[in-house]
Amino acid sequence: MSIAEGMFSETCLIGITKLGGSEIQFGAMVETVDIDQGDKDVEQKVVLSGGRLIKKIPQGITTITFEGYPIGIDSSTSPAKGISQWFHGQTTYDTTEALEVSSTRIKELFRIAILFTDDTSATTASGDTASGSIGYRWMCANAYLTSCKPSFTDGELKFTFMFKVAPFNKQGTAQLKEQSTEGTTAIDTLNSYTTTNFPTDGTSFTW
Repeated sequence: MSIAEGMFSETCLIGITKLGGSEIQFGAMVETVDIDQGDKDVEQKVVLSGGRLIKKIPQGITTITFEGYPIGIDSSTSPAKGISQWFHGQTTYDTTEALEVSSTRIKELFRIAILFTDDTSATTASGDTASGSIGYRWMCANAYLTSCKPSFTDGELKFTFMFKVAPFNKQGTAQLKEQSTEGTTAIDTLNSYTTTNFPTDGTSFTW
């Protein structure tokens, strides 16, 4: 990726990690990604003096939507070949061809990392950037995979899949994070996505 024109374009690295698992790279399967960060909205209350009182609305949920082209159901190997194993909540993956997956009521937690950088040696979204490289990383922890919709509308198999994450956990710990560097200092590698580093009811995360 070159940012000679003053913007990131063309490519990015996408890494999604199931809690307790290894990061799976999705960039080779995904065509688009949209991050609809929850609004920090306000409302007005009109009082009889003609004045206005402002009611602050808690930040809404963030939705991350991907469009991609799977060649299978395998979500457990990197780069990903599909998203179906994760969406259906499989805790044990079928590894014998032909692979099979069935729906369950299990909803698992995921961390998402999306890295934009001019460091051509970077290969994972959770990895570091080389010293002198420019980079921007958006990430979230404890997201749910809430939607997975296959389509063949244009004569090509496409999946649109969606994650949702609250801005904070129940203790008020932030579950959204962004990092950037203009090259003076590298972006560091993220820690493993485990319950030790990311307790679901903890007061702090070790990103």
